[in-house]
Amino acid sequence: MHFSIPETESRSGDSGGSAYVAYNIHVNGVLHCRVRYSQLLGLHEQLRKEYGANVLPAFPPKKLFSLTPAEVEQRREQLEKYMQAVRQDPLLGSSETFNSFLRRAQQETQQVPTEEVSLEVLLSNGQKVLVSVLTSDQTEDVLEAVAAKLDLPDDLIGYFSLFLVREKEDGAFSFVRKLQEFELPYVSVTSLRSQEYKIVLRKSYWDSAYDDDVMENRVGLNLLYAQTVSDIERGWILVTKEQHRQLKSLQEKVSKKEVPLPSGGTSSPGRGRGEVRLELAFEYLMSKDRLQWVTITSPQAIMMSICLQSMVDELMVKKSGGSIRKMLRRRVGGTLRRSDSQQAVKSPPLLESPDASRESMVKLSSKLSAVSLRGIGSPSTDASASDVHGNFAFEGIGDEDL
Repeated sequence: MHFSIPETESRSGDSGGSAYVAYNIHVNGVLHCRVRYSQLLGLHEQLRKEYGANVLPAFPPKKLFSLTPAEVEQRREQLEKYMQAVRQDPLLGSSETFNSFLRRAQQETQQVPTEEVSLEVLLSNGQKVLVSVLTSDQTEDVLEAVAAKLDLPDDLIGYFSLFLVREKEDGAFSFVRKLQEFELPYVSVTSLRSQEYKIVLRKSYWDSAYDDDVMENRVGLNLLYAQTVSDIERGWILVTKEQHRQLKSLQEKVSKKEVPLPSGGTSSPGRGRGEVRLELAFEYLMSKDRLQWVTITSPQAIMMSICLQSMVDELMVKKSGGSIRKMLRRRVGGTLRRSDSQQAVKSPPLLESPDASRESMVKLSSKLSAVSLRGIGSPSTDASASDVHGNFAFEGIGDEDL
């Protein structure tokens, strides 16, 4: 998940107090919350108490006097790197301290009071599921509410996730992101103030071997069936004319388990006008000792980066003998806990810019050795090193996994 602090704001204090600088924290390019330096410092100190100073990344120090514009910009860059590093650390980024801080900040920034509301969640076939939730409910709470409404068994909830999507009037459909544990789904979708944004329930694993687990249950089977048919109709799963004919025949027979899945790839929605151009870059082992950067330009670059990371997370859980069935967090004593053996594996923070002068990676055991992401203002604009964000996503796995 890509954190950034692209700008600061000068804001007036409460009740006519002195002005202060506010830092706008964006998640995948969308405003998540607005916080003060003192709030981030409080988060840092709390994390230090819980995990020790040696675990935490460097935090920009306090200043005795008012900051100059140059110092404000320097602090903004330092705080951005700090938030990225904390989020990508497997211990800090999954901590309740970090995630609850971002949830509270999101709710305060959007000025949404805690109250019971109805939230609409879509299934892949367009069916609407209306659930009663609190505005302060986090993603896991809402997911459990949707599962309960559908009668999806508890041990299958971990196979599914909630996604924020955008569907334009012309039918163009794109994924914004998978909803995370640090956000409040109701606030995330309503704060965008557009009917184009919706929340969708979809399966969240990659290995098709898990389909058998899900299809043992009637509700799970129906969800997979609806998603497969929808993805084929949208052109996201490419099928031959014969496979499409077989699908129509099986639909008429309601033979959901026999829906033919192609061995080829998928296609993604096209790029709309006026959207920010993004690049996804990764190093690929072209031959025995030669790594080469491959760059893909797409408005869905962030989503592709997230997908690559989630593939690695799933592989690491599988390699450690874990099970998706156990990845669902449970409430214990009012807090959400996840089995230590099932913690999502996050990668080390910050990757240097993918330029020609970069030294070859020492580790050549994986085909995809690193992934980076950057935004581009225009085709002729080069992103600086500070515009590049990424991680060594594939260093934990080898060729046999790929």
